[in-house]
Amino acid sequence: MFAAVLCTVLFSISAVCGHRSAKLIGGTEANFWRVTTALVFLGVWSYGCGIGLSGQAFPLFLLSGIVGIGIGDVAYFQALPRLGPRLSVLVIHCSTAPCGALLEWLWLGTTFTVKQSLWGLAAISGVAIALSREEHIKRPRRDLFYGALGCAVASVAGAAGAVLSRKAYTVSHLSNEAIDAANAAFQRVVGGALLSGVWLLIVKRRALRVQSRAPYELVVEASKKKWRGVWFWILANSLAGQTIGVSFMQRALETTPTGIVLSIIAVTPIVVIPLAVAFENERPGVRSLLGALMAVTGVVGLIFSKS
Repeated sequence: MFAAVLCTVLFSISAVCGHRSAKLIGGTEANFWRVTTALVFLGVWSYGCGIGLSGQAFPLFLLSGIVGIGIGDVAYFQALPRLGPRLSVLVIHCSTAPCGALLEWLWLGTTFTVKQSLWGLAAISGVAIALSREEHIKRPRRDLFYGALGCAVASVAGAAGAVLSRKAYTVSHLSNEAIDAANAAFQRVVGGALLSGVWLLIVKRRALRVQSRAPYELVVEASKKKWRGVWFWILANSLAGQTIGVSFMQRALETTPTGIVLSIIAVTPIVVIPLAVAFENERPGVRSLLGALMAVTGVVGLIFSKS
């Protein structure tokens, strides 16, 4: 449970850094380099202190990364430009936790107490209140449709990836194979990196063709200029989110049901509020503060109900 709370804080830092890097080089490329950098960091740990890509549970961890990191993140970045960050985060974070709880119940038979369900609902409702706005959504019908589809895919994929990790830990324990959280995160991120790389090539294929015809000196200079301002944010995003944050998430999933872990992680946008005040000069309103209080209360209740 404590690991899930730490994961939420780290994901919040990652969100701020990810927003900066996405503004500089675009969401698809920022996401790819975030995952690739984490692959390097976690790979060093895995092959130095862990089991690498071996183990009976590796296929499940790999599939978890393909579904949760690969498909889930791709769908999320398709929803962002169509619905905007606030609405996309609202829909995805508030639907992933109940979706994960349902999938784990159907597949693994995990059940929750009434208290846990109520505290989880309180946490998710607080997020919804904090992120909601009173004004009506004024977007083209096409954007609403494909944005909603992207959110739905991201929610289901994120939940399915978490449940697959839970199943992978079960297989690992039954096989008497010890695997630490960072090694499990590495096996997951391999699958996510594969799909992120394919998607980047699809999105950037036209730009790559134009770049291949440009003079070599201009390409090098443009690359230096781009990376001079973005490398720090990508590195911080990768370390806080996909490297250390996901490792804590894997540790939480090893011992705690998916619905509880994802309900705590759903509070990530709330933790972002003070960071946004410090780095983005945003000022939260009364609704945001009340929703944040409700969400944090729900998380505290979940922690005590689990104990």
